[in-house]
Amino acid sequence: MSITWNDSTPIYRQLRDRVVAMILDGVLKPGDPLPSVRQVAGEFQINPITVSKAYQELVDEALVEKRRGLGMYVTDGARAALLKSERDRFLHDEWPALRERLSRLGLDLKQLLAEASKETNP
Repeated sequence: MSITWNDSTPIYRQLRDRVVAMILDGVLKPGDPLPSVRQVAGEFQINPITVSKAYQELVDEALVEKRRGLGMYVTDGARAALLKSERDRFLHDEWPALRERLSRLGLDLKQLLAEASKETNP
């Protein structure tokens, strides 16, 4: 897990978002263990409390579960729940601003798809 921290978002939130991305990308699957708090804290030279806070958010969202004495594990259904919540968040929080910007720039989806097609099929 390699991370470049940015100053505009708390580190625990960035770490939580990185684990979410790993679940969505299939890097972490149901039943897979998360790296230990100590391991992550040591690898990224951050406070273990920061890692614990990120992991606790994942537990609160039922994306990972604590197994006493064993660690944290990705729950069954975590990816499906994330897909739903991330899609909803995109549609409600990000899409309206993006749609407004596209309109302001005089772009439409057909143009964007045509441009994307050019980039992938030179």
